[in-house]
Amino acid sequence: MRLLATLLFAAAVLTTIAYVRPPEYDEAYSIFLTSAHARPPWPTGVFTPTQVRALFIGNPGLGQIATDLRTGDVHPPLYFWLLDQWRHISGPGWFAARLLSVLVSLVGLIALGWAARLLKTPVLATILITLLAYGFAYTSITARGFALAQFFNLLGFALYVRHSRVGKSLPSFAAGLAFGAASFSNYLAIFTPLGLLGSQLIIHSTRGLHASGSRLSTVLTTSLGIACFIPADLYFFLAQRGSRTGQFAPFHLVHALELLAKDQAAALFGGLPLYAGSFAPLVIIALAVLSIVCAIAIIKHHNAARFTPTLTLTAAATPLGLLALGVIFNNTPIEIRYCAFSLPYIGLLCASIKPATLRNALLFTESLGIIGLAFAPATAQPQAAAAVAANSNAHILVLLPYGNDGVGIPGPFIAAAQPAMRIILIHGATLPDLSAEPRVILATLMLDDASKTAIPKIESELTQQWQLTAQTPLTRAYQQRGFHQQP
Repeated sequence: MRLLATLLFAAAVLTTIAYVRPPEYDEAYSIFLTSAHARPPWPTGVFTPTQVRALFIGNPGLGQIATDLRTGDVHPPLYFWLLDQWRHISGPGWFAARLLSVLVSLVGLIALGWAARLLKTPVLATILITLLAYGFAYTSITARGFALAQFFNLLGFALYVRHSRVGKSLPSFAAGLAFGAASFSNYLAIFTPLGLLGSQLIIHSTRGLHASGSRLSTVLTTSLGIACFIPADLYFFLAQRGSRTGQFAPFHLVHALELLAKDQAAALFGGLPLYAGSFAPLVIIALAVLSIVCAIAIIKHHNAARFTPTLTLTAAATPLGLLALGVIFNNTPIEIRYCAFSLPYIGLLCASIKPATLRNALLFTESLGIIGLAFAPATAQPQAAAAVAANSNAHILVLLPYGNDGVGIPGPFIAAAQPAMRIILIHGATLPDLSAEPRVILATLMLDDASKTAIPKIESELTQQWQLTAQTPLTRAYQQRGFHQQP
């Protein structure tokens, strides 16, 4: 009964956050890819959201999704294939798309609870610590492939632990298949099984063959299951390897370590320092102290929990893997959503820490971060807020930056705009003929390289013939000087 109540609580939390969070940049790729418009053909002139509603709806088919991913994206197809089928059932809405991630994450928490029970770790504490971690909740409500990859990893982990208890080969091979499916949902999910299997090989090498021979056999059987997905992964990855080459900054070790520490902490506690204003340094110190004390408690618990080294290496695999990718490809692929793959194993480590007041302090602190995820503007992307700010007068033309490829900025903005809002997309910094418009509103959304370059130039060009009359953090309203109504 307590487990059911915990899962119902998880469902309520994740569904609420999925509903209140505004649409995001990367989610637009999921929406349009599964609407047969991977790169939407927006009108070249003035249009309204009503007139482009069909671009958010479509029936691409699995083959077209695969082709679009191989030619213009950097992700494997499994999640998008599932999302395509889900949208046929649930409808084309943004919130409906997010509910797939919520549902998958809830099943993933069940798998996590199963693993915790097998490891004789407190089940409810494991689920709650994981659920309330900012990065897990965030990826659980986002219309991207992270939640599906996390679910398959958790299923694979639970099956692997199950094998270690019953000693049959089938669960370990099934675990490998689940891990392979995780990589076919998101390539970065592969670090979790690498950490798990790597830890088992280390244990094997430090013990006699007779004591650990079965462990080596388990690693090989699990690896065989993973290998079943490698050809499919390579089929997409090799075609995509040249896409978005400038997505991340060049790699510098010190910068990467700083970013990794910040994002890994944010994956647990969210943006708590952002809400503290001048008290942010104190909040950072408090979070660091809490983390250190929890780590000490885990180390003290090590002697009583023989699976602790494996959990530790499994949790560390993703951050270490991100650093390795940075060295290999000379970029810095470090973000909160990537760090989230380590969180369930941190949850397993923290569930048994004592005293209970320390564990409760961790849960309370995570809860504050989750509240911020749901309601704090500092952690939300601004496209929908900009649309709301521009909604004051539907007759005023809104100048909306096209961005890198017309997906991440226009998609969420248009989805949140009033149906009759007049919009024109600005490609680069070149303004269209605005001589017939007495007033315009510029959405100052600088969210990618193209918009960061274009917006200052657009503002500079507007000030030559237009007067700034009002502004918000996300919009600028201009009135044309000497405007004369054309006959």
